[in-house]
Amino acid sequence: MKKKKSESSKKSTPQHTPQPKSTFVFGKKNYLFMLIGMAVIALGFILMSGGGSDDPNVFNEAVFNAQRIHVAPMLVIAGFAIEVYAILLNPNS
Repeated sequence: MKKKKSESSKKSTPQHTPQPKSTFVFGKKNYLFMLIGMAVIALGFILMSGGGSDDPNVFNEAVFNAQRIHVAPMLVIAGFAIEVYAILLNPNS
């Protein structure tokens, strides 16, 4: 007994629909602010580094200067704030 081909097994011609143009989630302004934020964060970590001593028996008081205790952490926090602003910034405005 031969089976009949059903309607669903027939090959249908694919309908060509235009594909939407791929776009980035962020705009140029967003990426610019992200780069600025990363640079500020990197500068904060660079200012935070150093102040150690070559001799483990000698303590270096430079660890507690204002640059490492106050300025550098504030730069890091400001950099993260810039990053949040860059993410929340509307690229179409």
